[in-house]
Amino acid sequence: MSVADTFELTLALLTVIVGLYWLALTLRLPPSAALLVGSGALAFVPGLPHFVADPDLVLVLFLPPLLMDGAFSTSLGRFGRQLPGILSLAIGMVVFTTLAVGVVTHWLVPSLPWAACFALGAIVSPPDAVSARAVLQSVTLPRRLTALIEGESLVNDATGLVLFRFAVAAALSGVFDAGAVAADFARLFLGGVLVGLAAGAAWVVVARRMRDETLTLLVSLLLSWLSYLAGERLHVSGVISTVTAGLVMGWYQHVIFSAAVRLRGIAFNSVLVFVLEAMVFILIGFSLRDVVDRMGGMGAVASTMAVPLAGVVLAVILARFVWIFATDGMRALLSRAGMRGARPLGMRQAAVLGWAGMRGGVTLAIALTLPETMPGRDLMLVAAFAVIFATVVVQGTSLAALIGWVKPQDLEPPAPMSLAEAETALARVRLAVIEQNAYGPNGSLVHAHLLDQAQMRVAATEQFVHNHEQSYPRLVRHFDLLNRSIDAARAELIRLHRAGQIEDEVLHNLERDLDIEQMGLAYQLNG
Repeated sequence: MSVADTFELTLALLTVIVGLYWLALTLRLPPSAALLVGSGALAFVPGLPHFVADPDLVLVLFLPPLLMDGAFSTSLGRFGRQLPGILSLAIGMVVFTTLAVGVVTHWLVPSLPWAACFALGAIVSPPDAVSARAVLQSVTLPRRLTALIEGESLVNDATGLVLFRFAVAAALSGVFDAGAVAADFARLFLGGVLVGLAAGAAWVVVARRMRDETLTLLVSLLLSWLSYLAGERLHVSGVISTVTAGLVMGWYQHVIFSAAVRLRGIAFNSVLVFVLEAMVFILIGFSLRDVVDRMGGMGAVASTMAVPLAGVVLAVILARFVWIFATDGMRALLSRAGMRGARPLGMRQAAVLGWAGMRGGVTLAIALTLPETMPGRDLMLVAAFAVIFATVVVQGTSLAALIGWVKPQDLEPPAPMSLAEAETALARVRLAVIEQNAYGPNGSLVHAHLLDQAQMRVAATEQFVHNHEQSYPRLVRHFDLLNRSIDAARAELIRLHRAGQIEDEVLHNLERDLDIEQMGLAYQLNG
């Protein structure tokens, strides 16, 4: 395939992404499921070129920015509070799933060596950050569940990669050392944290000195790949390095980024992450064709592998439920014994957490790195696709319905201040600054309008806090009127520009001011 053909194929894939995303919105389906099914069907259309994703390229191109974005938007305080639960899922459950899948696979396919069975378990054991983000965008979960699912998907890839590497080595050499696995994992994990902290600290130093918005965003984007590649070059976990650097960036961006950088960054990242996530699911679907063709067609796959594939998928899903309910039962027992830190999730939250184990691009990329001489390689590749399909399409599309049926309750203690109370505190601080500077040297009131606005803001927020039920409808009508006035101003601005009354620069500047004001109103009303 020539460079021009590759470019045309990329444009065609982007067009497919737009169409499938629109279809998902129309049918009210998770976009990830529509992208996966649509691309898988499209891959078998006669005449389309064969496309095989390079697994190393998939990992280094897509994974770092997606991990960085997930870590950047993660609440560091909540991540730290839920760290024991996150590590239980990211390490304990991945190991348990690897063992469970290995045992089931060897039971169903006795001719496959144990090490190869465990290699398959390592491939399908870690839930994927991309799949989790894609599904979580369409549902509302309690804060603890969200932190557990997001945190798990950020960390568990390192566990799966270590287990996979040692399982493959054992399958090819016949030698396995459990102590070496544990020591290597500790080295990769801790080393990745140190490299990520160093990369994050370097970003803080550089970003503080940046005065250009575009350069600041570019340096921040490059941090994802730089931290990942630095970790890999130093033979530690690039995944953990990227996640650590992203947590550092997310913590310091509030004091480093200007408002303009944040506004531009939100828009830029939303488009970038959407395209990258969509391309990952498209590549998964397209890669299926080469595997099925090599196996002799879909009929041959179904006739020879149906039972093992069903067993692997069930083992993956059930192992997650067993681990989650078993560990939550342990928390319940410890809580009854008086241990304050052991807070069980409860049946409702545990059920949702168990059903939210979607696999995706990382599972595919790991499977595609299997050596050609690996025993059972074709079975592993098809099983990886089967697990991705079952978890994304079946679990992803039904997760919202399960949440609506189970109705998991948010048992996390609320923060001391509500949104309205925080807004009141900010309004009081702003009023204090304006009061100190509203009068001239001779005592005359210079900024009367600003003082009146600040006093009215404090009074309005205080009234809203103390009388929310009656104030909220008036607030909605107030913001609706302001929005209509902004829309009218924007229409007049465009009319003046179309009539040649103002320059392009005037249009852009005033339109930006109106956009910022309207975004501020939306944030105030919707929180």
